[in-house]
Amino acid sequence: MAYFVLLLGAGFVLGGLAVASNPSPYYGVVGLVLGSVVGCGWLVSLGVPFVALVLFMVYLGGMLVVFVYSVCLAADPFPETWGDWRVLGYGVGMVLVLVVGVAVSGVECWKIGAVTVDEGGVFRAV
Repeated sequence: MAYFVLLLGAGFVLGGLAVASNPSPYYGVVGLVLGSVVGCGWLVSLGVPFVALVLFMVYLGGMLVVFVYSVCLAADPFPETWGDWRVLGYGVGMVLVLVVGVAVSGVECWKIGAVTVDEGGVFRAV
């Protein structure tokens, strides 16, 4: 179950990157829907399905209205897609900044395990 929650968390981050790295609102909405679906799936895995359903309907409905409005304002005959070099470079740059930030912060090489948090800080269970 822990790996499933980590998979949902990675999907949530990828959905956010998909929205942030795309200059065209036509394709940014796909990342928004992905992030919303896996975020609500994360809430369902935590045991609050009603809250997840309400958040899904309210959040996604409101954001889709904003995206429809921005699509109407930015009627571009040739929108940039994720396959364009500029968009791919921007996404790779964001991932590179994330990797460098994790490396500099001292996290032990992407190890996944049981972690407890208490008033003394974060301790890895042995």
